[in-house]
Amino acid sequence: MKTYSKFICQQCGYESASWLGKCPNCGTWNSLVETAVMEPASSKRTTLREGKINPQKLSEIKSLSQKRILTGLEELDRVLGGGIVPGSVVLLAGNPGIGKSTLLLQICAKLGGLYVCGEESPEQVKIRAERLKIKTDSLLLFPEIDADIICTQIQELKPLMVIIDSIQTLETSDLTGASGSVGQIRECATRLTRVAKQLGVPIFLIGHVTKEGAIAGPMVLEHLVDTVLILEGEKFYPGRTLHSLKNRFGPTDEVGIFQIEDGGMVEIKNPSALFLQEREKEVPGSVVVPLLEGTRPILVEIQALAVPTNLAFPRRIASGFDQGRLTILAAIINRRLGLPLQSWDIFVNIPGGLVVHEPAADLGVALAIISSFKGKALPSKSFVFGEVGLLGEIRKVIGEEKRVKEARRLGFTIPITPTNVKTLVSVSQKILR
Repeated sequence: MKTYSKFICQQCGYESASWLGKCPNCGTWNSLVETAVMEPASSKRTTLREGKINPQKLSEIKSLSQKRILTGLEELDRVLGGGIVPGSVVLLAGNPGIGKSTLLLQICAKLGGLYVCGEESPEQVKIRAERLKIKTDSLLLFPEIDADIICTQIQELKPLMVIIDSIQTLETSDLTGASGSVGQIRECATRLTRVAKQLGVPIFLIGHVTKEGAIAGPMVLEHLVDTVLILEGEKFYPGRTLHSLKNRFGPTDEVGIFQIEDGGMVEIKNPSALFLQEREKEVPGSVVVPLLEGTRPILVEIQALAVPTNLAFPRRIASGFDQGRLTILAAIINRRLGLPLQSWDIFVNIPGGLVVHEPAADLGVALAIISSFKGKALPSKSFVFGEVGLLGEIRKVIGEEKRVKEARRLGFTIPITPTNVKTLVSVSQKILR
């Protein structure tokens, strides 16, 4: 087999022997990506395969019973769907310094495996291992960036798992592009995936993210791997959340909660206590909301501050909450309750570094704004959840029983939910009159 490279447009498939800034066929800029091509030694092509493969009924296909590998961290196993599937390829992405390498180094040390350190030297990795108090001979460090050499080493050692830190540092000599380029990332990931499937060795790829928060590299990288995990958290908060964007072997709605300490990443068994540990009771603008992260309810505090503005256009600033949704809720309050928020600045914050996406937090954010505006606090034992419509109605959300049960378990006994309140006007008059 002869190997050579050519540049292929990712939009229309146009092929070129050299790189072009603009595709001559479709006119797209920067769409030609270097790709490795394997040319058969003989130009003869067979039209039919040897042997015949017939379609099979679903009932005739045998099920694959693969036993998952437990990592020792229940939070990670939950997000993965019950553990690591042998032969799977997992992409873990996150901001620099968020704890990606620390988390995977802990797992690799517990299970034993091959840690490919492309960004750091083995001595630098050992410094981190000593800080994490890792002392084991089952962890192998391999300083290499050549994807072909790494694949050969995996075939020889057949480790229990492999960590690639990071996929952006790998390269193959079959392509002329530098490491980190679109072509190199795609080709290296393809070769590692092929080895993982052949040997049944799970491989974790550490990936970088752009300043916009997207995974760096080609979109095909996310399609190649079996699971895409995102590790999030604020730099100045110890809390970290791990969630899945894609998972071929489990759900994508589970969330793992960790806390980064001197000894590494520590899983949080009771995340509600983490997000409520510094909450002040009966303060205007503070509301407790039970969120549903996957199948598990988590209680968080939502804070709001409403102050008269000195600007021509009032500000709507949110941290941990969608700013566009905040603007809509402010308009609903202004219209349905008659509060003059058009001349007030509104700030919303989710303490602890958690990012809220679900609509069940709408009612909590709205009541926090109204509470701050009126200077009246909600009862200390109250908890709030519900979606707010444009007409000011309170809509039901999924998992209401789980949310109420978790809130009562932690001592919150006054529910403000779609079950007992129907409109934003009624709850404002009833609770914050």
